[in-house]
Amino acid sequence: MKMLLGGKWVVKKETIKVYDPYDNSLIDVVQKATESDALKAIESAKRGFDIARKMTVYERANILFKTAKYVEKYKDDFAETIAREGSKTIKEARKEAMRCVNTLRISAEESKRILGETIPFNSFPGGEQRIGYYYRFPIGIVLAITPFNDPLNLVAHKLGPAFAAGNSVILKPATVTPLSALKLAEAFLASGLPAECLQVITGNGSEIGPILCKSEDVRMISFTGGLDAGREITKIAGIKKIGMELGSNSPVIVWKDADLQMAVESCVSGAFWAAGQNCIGVQRIYIHQGIYKEFKKRFIEITKKYKVGNKMAEDCDMGPMITEKEAVRVETWVKEAVKMGATCLCGGKRKGAIMEPTVLENVPEKAKIHKDEVFGPAVNLYAVKTLEEAIEKANSLPFGLHAAVFTNDINTAG
Repeated sequence: MKMLLGGKWVVKKETIKVYDPYDNSLIDVVQKATESDALKAIESAKRGFDIARKMTVYERANILFKTAKYVEKYKDDFAETIAREGSKTIKEARKEAMRCVNTLRISAEESKRILGETIPFNSFPGGEQRIGYYYRFPIGIVLAITPFNDPLNLVAHKLGPAFAAGNSVILKPATVTPLSALKLAEAFLASGLPAECLQVITGNGSEIGPILCKSEDVRMISFTGGLDAGREITKIAGIKKIGMELGSNSPVIVWKDADLQMAVESCVSGAFWAAGQNCIGVQRIYIHQGIYKEFKKRFIEITKKYKVGNKMAEDCDMGPMITEKEAVRVETWVKEAVKMGATCLCGGKRKGAIMEPTVLENVPEKAKIHKDEVFGPAVNLYAVKTLEEAIEKANSLPFGLHAAVFTNDINTAG
């Protein structure tokens, strides 16, 4: 696919191959941007911002509504692209396509609610006849850097609000999953977005990322990805707004009065959705000791029934990880935990990029798979005696993106 740069779809001398992680088959090739392309993207985005900020709220909302309608019309094509270039099954990909539609519609609606405020100054002597007010203005060029695990909807999460507020965007999608982002760019242009309002630059982040992040013309960076990359961005970004989501190690508490079957089914889905490559994926489950054995039994029963393999098959429950390298990493973490004393209740084996859904117990707190974000299909079970113990352990790690409590008591949940 071509790269959207300077208001045109362009072809470069060098390209990057995009493979299906299930069978390593070639899907497509995208353009490999250079440093000069990154500079060109910035200059074009400056012109795009001059256009975007002058657009009326009606025009912005209309483009977003039309784009949502476009994605909905071609939702099957989008779902197939999501599934083939990434880790999601076709069923999971269809849900992501429709979430994208919803994201764009909400962005369109919110574009009409970007309001200012008046502030009375008569709270002090001498201010009786004074009043203050403020407006909200678009910030300028937004650099959007997106991950592989939600290659369509997380792009929409960044583009939708940015366009709703009248900004231009330079989009750098994940190198391994750029096709969904490029298809969404096509949807925006077909829906009336002026071409220079959006640049989609594909290439290696290590080569073009620093130029884009350092630029003083870029006024905000919206980044979803790994902690190490996030740290590097903050070091070089300079004075600009930065919004980041850098992953988690999500805890769940299942209490003795919970609807056990609902808790089990929800936690299995939460642990293995998109092969566990989910920033709000379930990684640590703290279960009251009185129901621990039954919870474990049911959890393993459902996990063992998971059909793993061909993502495009309608009966597939879980596909491969994004690369074999990542699957090897998770396998290594599992083996390390077992060597340190953990018990592997099921799974734990790998074939290529496919890592079996894995359930562990008795995981030492020093093990990587306990203290770090696994971002793969592995989950840890822990028995706890008291609610205080469960809460303390759930909060023991420096991650706070997602958490859940299963209980029928509102006081316990609160």
